[in-house]
Amino acid sequence: MIRKATLNDSTRIAEIDVTSSRYAYKSIVSEKFLYEDMSVEKRIPVYEKWISQNRFDLYVYENPETGVIKGMMGIGICEDDDKKDAFELHFLYVEPAYMRMGVGYEMLRFYEQVGKDKGCREYVIWVLEDNEIGKSFYEKNHYCFDGKEKIFKRWNKREIRYVKG
Repeated sequence: MIRKATLNDSTRIAEIDVTSSRYAYKSIVSEKFLYEDMSVEKRIPVYEKWISQNRFDLYVYENPETGVIKGMMGIGICEDDDKKDAFELHFLYVEPAYMRMGVGYEMLRFYEQVGKDKGCREYVIWVLEDNEIGKSFYEKNHYCFDGKEKIFKRWNKREIRYVKG
């Protein structure tokens, strides 16, 4: 089941962020950053702040039988000047142990439905240019690179914009 994240979820969300980043970005981002600079302890306050301040609409994918949170995402109105009427998936992470089990797919469908319910007809996702796992996933779900690029400041890496709609 997908539900709104609460402050009590912050630790698990941070764990998913860190483990997923280490898995997906191992050949993209330096090991120093992934294993020394990035930690669950450092990410917990970030998510606590985002949840408290509603920076994004944060959701978790939780197994209703076990209560285990397997994935998380942040969604909201697109922040790009040329896509003010679009809905944006700011991030989506699935615990690596649960990848390829439909968790990401269900979360993506949920994100699109929320956008549709808000009257949006276009969906935007920024993906690290070298993130082959992410690009493949979004392409399989009918997202296409629209030619826009920017630098993701946190890692000084190029991101490309995928759009559907």
